Parts: sequence; structure tokens; C-alpha cells
Amino acid sequence: MILLRHGQSEFNLHFTRTRIDPGIIDPKLTELGHEQAERAADALVSRGVRRIMASPYTRALQTALPLARRLGLSIHVTPLVRERYAFTCDVGRPARMVAAEFPEVALDHIDDVWWPSEDEPEHSVADRARDFRAEAALRDDWAHTVVVSHWGFILACTGRSLGNGEWLEIDPREPAPQELVWRHH
Repeated sequence: MILLRHGQSEFNLHFTRTRIDPGIIDPKLTELGHEQAERAADALVSRGVRRIMASPYTRALQTALPLARRLGLSIHVTPLVRERYAFTCDVGRPARMVAAEFPEVALDHIDDVWWPSEDEPEHSVADRARDFRAEAALRDDWAHTVVVSHWGFILACTGRSLGNGEWLEIDPREPAPQELVWRHH
């Protein structure tokens, strides 16, 4: 399975410079973020991908779309792989609004408000990542799946901190990391 962190978002651009939450709800990709999504699609198109999963955040869908279009695949959207709810950027938009912006992506299977209403503790994200790994390990197509997700969720799944547009391969049948360090390296 390939875990791909979304491309640079408007939030990432501002927060990286200032370390202050700029107050952007469900940010879009920057120009660099779109370039990162295209580069990831270029690199992953020949990897035998048969399934693409993504969180419902705009930045994840914008990152998944270039690969989905090139491969002629749909994007399976699941809040299970969303970001840890900790900043303004982790406030989502109602599924009906996201669906209007991304008509090619099915969102009718998720709740209109799919993100939590309060900060998500680290242990909750780790539990969600463990559940995801266990669920993925049961699928016969896990080795041909790309999951477009976020820094905190990927960290919880792997113990590794990825930059925007970076990806790594994992075997979900292997044990989850025992100890997590919740900071960017």
C-alpha cells in the first residue's frame, strides 16, 4: 500500500513560515501543491494502482485527482484516513459542499459533517490508524492501493513524518509503530 501525503496547502504555506494557525478552513492546494500532486501521479501511474482512497478534505481530493484521472479510477472517500483534528485547517466542509465542487467524486456514503467537533487526542488518531491498517490488511487489493492522507494520520500509521507530496509504501499486515513522536522532523 502506498500512503501519499497531500500536496502543499494554503495552510501549510502559512503555518510553515509562521508556526501560527492562519485560520483557513479546509484549505486548497497552492500552485506548488498542485505541482506535487502531478509529480506524484507521474511517479505512481506505473505502479499497478487499482484503488485510490482519500480523505474528504479538499487538499486530499485535489492531490488524488491527477492520479485517478490518468488511471481512469474512481476515488473512494473515507473520513477514516482524515487528518488529526487539531487546527483550523482540520475543520472540513459539509459533504454536500465538497460534492458540488468535485462532482466526479462520490460522497453520498459519508455524513454531511464528517469531522469531529473538538480536538482529537493523539491516542484516538493512533487507534484510528490501527483500525485502518487492520481493515486494509483484510483486502486482497491492499498492495495495489494508494491512500491520499495527511501528516498526522500517516505518522500514526507508520511512525514517519512525511513532507507534502511525499509517499511511502507499507505492508498493513506488519505491526503498527509502538511509539509516536508528534512533531514534524
